[in-house]
Amino acid sequence: MPKSLHNNTCQETVFKKIYLRYADEIRNFLYYKFGSNLNPEDKMQEAFIKLWKKCKDVPPEKAKSFLYTVANNAMLNEVKHKKVILKYQQQKKEHTNHQDPQFLLEEEEYLKKYQLALAELSEAQRVAFLMNRIEGKKHKEIAEILGISQKAVEKRIYGALKKLRKTIKEL
Repeated sequence: MPKSLHNNTCQETVFKKIYLRYADEIRNFLYYKFGSNLNPEDKMQEAFIKLWKKCKDVPPEKAKSFLYTVANNAMLNEVKHKKVILKYQQQKKEHTNHQDPQFLLEEEEYLKKYQLALAELSEAQRVAFLMNRIEGKKHKEIAEILGISQKAVEKRIYGALKKLRKTIKEL
C-alpha cells in the first residue's frame, strides 16, 4: 500500500513536489512563447488547479506532460479570446535613469532592434532560443519539454542565432 501513496498525485506532498519542480518552468515557457500580456502566471496556476481536480486520473510521472498541455491550451484559448475583443496595445514604462543620454538612446535603439529580430524568428526558433539563452536550459532539456529531438533543438537555436546576427547587422 505505501507504494500506491507515492504514485498518488492527490497526496499533498507529491503535489507540492510537482508544483515546486515545474511551476517556474511552465510559467517561463508560456512567457517565452506568448509574452507577458496574456498572464502566463495565471495560466500556469490554472494548469495546476486542473491537475489538482484530476489528480486521481494523472499519475505523477505524467504530470509534467499534462501541465504543459493544459497551460499551452489555456494560452491558445486566451489568444483567440484577445483577438476577438481587444487590439494589442503597447504600454511604455516611464522611469528615471541617470545614465548618459547618448548611451540610453543607443541602448533603446539596440533593444528595439533585438526585439524586432526576435519577432522575426519563427515561434519554434524563438522558444528554443529563449529557453536556452534566458533560462540556461540544455538542449536535451528543451528537447524533452518540446517533445522533439535534440538535433531539432540545436538546429532551431543555430537558425535563430544566424537570423538574429543577420537582422541586427542589417538594422
